[in-house]
This record gives sequence, structure tokens and C-alpha cells, in this order.
Amino acid sequence: MGEKGRSKGCVGWFLVVVILALVAGAVVITIKKRSESHDDGGDVGPPGAVQKKYADALSVAMQFFDVQKSGKLEGNKIEWRGDSAMDDGSQVKLDLSKGMYDAGDHIKFGFPMAFTASVLSWAILEYGDQMGVVNELDAAKGSLKWITDYLVEAHPSPNVLYIQVGDPNTDHGCWERPEAMKENRPLTQVNTSVPGTEVAAETAAALASASLVFKSSDPTYSSTLLQHAEQLFTFANKYRASYSESIPEVQTYYNSTGYGDELLWAAGWLYHATGDHTYLDFVAQNGDDFANFGSPTWFCWDNKLAGAQVLLSRVSFFGASGLSSSVQSSLQKYKSTAEAVMCGLLPKSPTVTTTKTDSGLLWVSEWNSLQHPVASAFLVTIYSDYLLTSKTGTISCDGKTFKASDLRKYAQSQADYVLGDNPSKMSYLVGYGDNYPQFVHHRGASIPADATTGCKDGFQYLDSTDPNPNVATGGLVGGPFLNETYIDSRNNTKQGEPTTYNSALIVGLLSGLVTSSSVVRSFK
Repeated sequence: MGEKGRSKGCVGWFLVVVILALVAGAVVITIKKRSESHDDGGDVGPPGAVQKKYADALSVAMQFFDVQKSGKLEGNKIEWRGDSAMDDGSQVKLDLSKGMYDAGDHIKFGFPMAFTASVLSWAILEYGDQMGVVNELDAAKGSLKWITDYLVEAHPSPNVLYIQVGDPNTDHGCWERPEAMKENRPLTQVNTSVPGTEVAAETAAALASASLVFKSSDPTYSSTLLQHAEQLFTFANKYRASYSESIPEVQTYYNSTGYGDELLWAAGWLYHATGDHTYLDFVAQNGDDFANFGSPTWFCWDNKLAGAQVLLSRVSFFGASGLSSSVQSSLQKYKSTAEAVMCGLLPKSPTVTTTKTDSGLLWVSEWNSLQHPVASAFLVTIYSDYLLTSKTGTISCDGKTFKASDLRKYAQSQADYVLGDNPSKMSYLVGYGDNYPQFVHHRGASIPADATTGCKDGFQYLDSTDPNPNVATGGLVGGPFLNETYIDSRNNTKQGEPTTYNSALIVGLLSGLVTSSSVVRSFK
């Protein structure tokens, strides 16, 4: 319940992700080309052999989205979960029952939820064929839609966005299953009088990227998502103000350090979704103010710069017609900064960061320490695939050359650490392997499904010395301290609380590593 630490959990210098090379696998399966298997296009090669370790881990990781779902659980696959928060939004005649709880509590925080959707969309767009071969693509799209249905409903008019359901102080004063909640669930919104640029822009990014995911399978829904995305971007850009300043109460949990990164991130996704060059004009014109060119940053729920730089590097790698020289020049700056992120991660790079454990895990913050190495590895994987697909082949870090396979090797090292290749021999992915956390900080997992509790008497389960009766399968816990120790205690929220945005990142990373493949040149 130490959720206050989340506002400190996305800090530091830079972020990246997973690499690419041929993977040795126990199971060899022939897969359709990506243009035939999910909602994008382009000439791509089929994936190669499946690596069972990553496939098994991906299957586990996907289940946490089901654990976190709010609302009426159609086709519920988690036996200890049931319907919850069915009246959310009813006070303003909206159905906000869907969406997902952010972590071990029952608040719907729109800022990290939208980031979860953006990352999950990106993972599907880049690696949907790889998800498909291990039978996880439909589940990924279903989980994404569970969030985007909520986000659409939370945007009832162009300049109004509901960004939170529930009161954190009330919620954190209770320890109960979501199915048993009886407390009031107040709503928080941003509008023209109380603007929130970063949360509106992040929601625009989520809906724009998701519109690409559903473009072929459900074009009507895709168009609806894109319409909301364009309205939200206009609202975010026209009424510029941080939601942390407009609504100081949000600083305790998901405090924002600025909105420029979200505007660039949203514009990048809107360009890919629409092909409208005015969005590239936007990132070019605002780059000097917002992009922090030349200085790598971390990719996380609060800072999207590294993600935006990698996403925009797509345009430089794979080309776009009709770009002005000034836009091309600006896009090269984004690409160069994305490479600086990569160079800051590669172990033998002259510019590698020294912020890592003795075993090589990237380490930035003791609160939710695994979000940074996993997010970085996800970006590294994507970038390595861009190198291969574009036949660029290498990057240069202060004169030292690295191949795509070097990037992939780094990404695998971070994934393997998470899955148990660490001094504790513990899997930090709940439900994967034989040794994983048993005292996860998660209300629903800690209380027997047949228990009858109110707000306060449920704390007996928080304080219990027995392992959780329910497994929060797929949850990626916060992770180890810098000295690589992990204290498996339900009260240890710094290390033991899983989050949905962690899940989106590990799903993206594992999807990129499950087999080798080139990426599509265009999402359309």
C-alpha cells in the first residue's frame, strides 16, 4: 500500500529495450508473414524458431491483465476474480466500469492506464505475429480493448476527460477484494478550466496507437478511437498545463514532471495512424523545446521521450515521401538521440551508464526497480529490429560499432534476470518458474475468494504470515534492491507490488524475444 512511492518510480536518465538476432528454440513453427496475420502491413519476413522460455513467460505475463480487470468479467479466466466497480461513472451517467486497476489497489489512474495501452498497442503492432504463433495475440487485443473501451467512455466531449475513478486516501484506508467495495468512487476530470496536458496527450497516444491495432479487424471501432485521439491531442495542445499543477492531489501517486514528452509521443502516434504530415511538423517545431536532443532519458509512465525518439526513428529508417528538409533534419535528431539511449545501455559502449547491479541489471530506483530495465530492453529490441529490417546493420557509440545482435543480447540479459537468472534465483514474474514471490502486495490475491470482509477487517490478511491464497499470475513485482536482495513481504510495497504498466512492458519485451523476425515498415 506504499503507493506513494510511485510518484518517485519513474526517474533518472534514460531508457531502452530489446534486441534482435536469431534465437535458438526448442520448438520450430512456421508463421505467416505479419501482413497476413494482424493489423498492419508491409513486406516482412516470417518469424523463426520459438524460444520456449520466453513463450512460456509471455503466456504467464498476459494473465495479469485479466487479474486487474474492472467491471463485468465476461469469459473470466481468473477463478478468484469476479465483477467489480459496476457503478463506476454512474453519478455522471457514464459507464466507467471497465478499465484496469493500476496495481495492488482499486483506483483507476488514467495516466498510467493510458501508458499501459500505448505500450501494449506498440507491442502488438511490432510483434503481433510473434504473439500469434504462441496463441497470445487475441488475448493481447482483448486486454487492450478492455482499456480503450474505458478511455473512450472517459472522454464524453472534446475537452473533457475523466482521469481517475476512486479516492486514493479512502481506497488505501481499506484492505478488501474489489468485488466487496462499497465505498464512494468519486471522479476526477480535466477540462478547459482544469487542464491536464500530459494525461490528455497520453490518452491520445493510447487511442491513436490502438486505432492501428484494430484498423483491419474492426475499422468502425478504429475510426472511433482515432477520432477521440485527435480531439484529445487538440485539447492537450491548446490548453497546456500540467495536471500535477491543476490537480495537486495527483502528485502523491502519479506526479508528472512535464508534458512535452507526452505531446511528442502522441504526435508521433497520430502521424503513424493518420499519415498527416502536420504531426511531423509538430515534432519538428517543438523538438528543441521538448525532445532533450542528445541527452538520453528513461522510458516510463512519466517520461515518454525515449519511446517517442525510437518511434520517430521509424520514419528515418523506413522513409516517408514529401518531407521538408527541416523535418528530415529534426527526425535525424530524434534518431540520433534514440541511438544515444542504446549506447547508454550496451555493456561495452564507451558511454554505458554505470547505474546497474553487480550482475548487470539496469538499476535506477528502489521503487519498482524492474520497470526501467524491462522498458529499456523493450526499446532495445525494437531498435535492433529496425536496424535489421532497414539493413542498417550497426550503430556507432563514440566510434565503437555494435550490431543488432549486440542489442538483442543485452535485452535478453535483462529478461533472463527477471525470469530467474539472478543471485536470488528468483523469478520476479509471478507464476513463472518454481521460485517466485508468495507475498505479493495485492489486495485481491491476499484475501480468500470466499472471505467476507469490510473495509477494515481485511487488514488481517495484509498482516498475515501465510502466503497469498490466490496467485496474481503474470504480475511483475517491483524487483530487487541495488544489492540484489528481495524481501518477500506483503508490506514491502517498494519491491513486492505489481503494476499493469509493468505488465505491458514485460509483454512487449517477451513478445520481441519469443522468436526472431523483421518488423513491418509501416503500421498501415
